[in-house]
Amino acid sequence: MFAVLKTGGKQYKVQAGDVLRVEKLAADAGEKIQFNDVLMVGGESTVVGAPFVDGAAVQADVIDQIKGEKVIKFVKRRRKHSSKRTVGHRQKLTLVRVTDILASGADKSGVKAAIGAGSVAAVAVAAAPKAAAKKAAPKKAAAADTGADDLKKLSGVGPALEKKLLEAGVTSFAQIAAWGEADIAEFDEKLSFKGRIEREGWVAQAKDLAK
Repeated sequence: MFAVLKTGGKQYKVQAGDVLRVEKLAADAGEKIQFNDVLMVGGESTVVGAPFVDGAAVQADVIDQIKGEKVIKFVKRRRKHSSKRTVGHRQKLTLVRVTDILASGADKSGVKAAIGAGSVAAVAVAAAPKAAAKKAAPKKAAAADTGADDLKKLSGVGPALEKKLLEAGVTSFAQIAAWGEADIAEFDEKLSFKGRIEREGWVAQAKDLAK
């Protein structure tokens, strides 16, 4: 019994026991996978799909994730700069061994479907745990939650600048109100806004807000 399956944009004629090198699949060595895109099943009777054979599949064991032979691409530009470049490429492949060909009932086999590593489905599966972790992660506490003053009340201070001040250890108007010339010069450098502290009058504003 044989089958013609499709994966990675290519077609392969296979039978039980065949070892194939196919475009990289989202599977680990030792896993059992199932190719559901079967174009033809042959044996005692031949069934041709339109385009795929309903209920048919090819099951295989993943042997290893490998790389193909290195392909060299040489590019030469004769005009203007007369430059040249050599680029090497090794295609990522998955080595599998065909174990069984199912003429029907593939949807009830319970075997993991073979999905290309670069496909949208594979990317979505890989991104799912990260998205779940990101969703579960607690949000950073706002300035109000940490007991810090709302530094955005100072002229010219927005969320980004407030974040820089908090990271520098400035959390209250009282701290800014106590700044001297040396402190102002230091924070001018840290915030990359030379002269802005005096121009906006942060120290005077902070004294009023600290009351």
